[in-house]
Amino acid sequence: MTHPSFNLARSADILQVRGRQILDSRGRPTVEVDVSLRDGSSGRACAPSGASTGRHEVLELRDGDDGLHEGRGVSKAVNNINGEIAELLKGRPATSQAGLDEALRTHDGTANLSRLGANAVIATSLAICRAAAIHERLPLHRYIAQLLGTTRTSMPMPMTNILSGGAHARRSMDFQDFLAIPVGAKTYGDALNMLASVRSAASDLLAEDGITTLLADEGGLSPGYASADEAFRLMMRAFERAKLRPGHDIAIAIDVAASEFYRDGKYHLAGEQRTLDGEEMAEYLGDFIRRYPLISIEDAFDQDDWSSWSSFTKRFPKVQIVGDDLFVTNPDRIARGIEVGAANAVLIKVNQNGTLTGAFEAMKRARAGGYATVISARSGETEDSFIADLAVGSDAGQIKIGSVRNSERLAKYNQLTRIAELEAAELTFSFS
Repeated sequence: MTHPSFNLARSADILQVRGRQILDSRGRPTVEVDVSLRDGSSGRACAPSGASTGRHEVLELRDGDDGLHEGRGVSKAVNNINGEIAELLKGRPATSQAGLDEALRTHDGTANLSRLGANAVIATSLAICRAAAIHERLPLHRYIAQLLGTTRTSMPMPMTNILSGGAHARRSMDFQDFLAIPVGAKTYGDALNMLASVRSAASDLLAEDGITTLLADEGGLSPGYASADEAFRLMMRAFERAKLRPGHDIAIAIDVAASEFYRDGKYHLAGEQRTLDGEEMAEYLGDFIRRYPLISIEDAFDQDDWSSWSSFTKRFPKVQIVGDDLFVTNPDRIARGIEVGAANAVLIKVNQNGTLTGAFEAMKRARAGGYATVISARSGETEDSFIADLAVGSDAGQIKIGSVRNSERLAKYNQLTRIAELEAAELTFSFS
């Protein structure tokens, strides 16, 4: 029997919002939020954090107290959650995701969420979504599909870090990541098996070569090769060791993270002791496209080098050219990219935008322009598996989690395994 004072129509109303400081995968503070509803449903979510960040992203709020966590504490963001944000949201229905996200943005009052902190806002936004899904008695990925007004879901094709450099591995290589994409896989289970085999093969080969490797932030191996070509050759050897056919079963993706080594209008490759302009950088990358099964390139140029992006995209239309720092999950920057023909795919990182609804808008804008979407984790992650459900529920098509190592990465891979069991969906891979 329903208690007389319990209004079923208001059972999804937010009763409490509670934030706390936890540690991410790099041992640095981040924000965790619990959202509780009147009917007893509750949702928890955590804010990820990037190492290689674009200058146009929304801003995390950090304490700046050098005596605590080297200034990286998030107590100010937590206080905002437990104070202003909790007061703002209490009594509102968690099922009104778009309205709540807009209320958070309006209440913050800045374009980059710097007052309340983007880390505070995104963790709250995701926790609201999870609480509402539980209230609706739906798996999270299906509730996300419902928010998007679609019944179509799909298992995303994973792209997985094998070798890492850049900001993820103490600048040990110029390029940030060399990844494997199991293009021949028909099921998620097949894809995961291929990726695990390649990662193990690469580790064995580096050991046989007598190379000591640093474990990068996202679980990739960092052999410290001076040239990108050495890394490509190791990837090909790993494919062969894993008994996979390059270009048929498995292919290569790279994250150049070019903004990290762009200065004074030039690209400075420290490992090769070369300095390239935009046209020379395009030719440098084009050589790898011609010689290796390289099918996806992320952040090939600086985040504001629009002309190089446009000319490169036109020159290599059959390659997936992904904008991360270029677009920062911002619908307006994506619209500009579509207008000038820069890239043909968008990396979606929810914390770059600041709210779940904002990330949805970025995906819609990308798709309207014919761009592919890739849901992505950050270098600083937690055990929160939200992006796995987001990739499936939004029919994103691709996901970039990190390597098949470390619990914060495996939480997402394992959640995809559970969803695959529920959905029994085939993998497809297309970027146009």
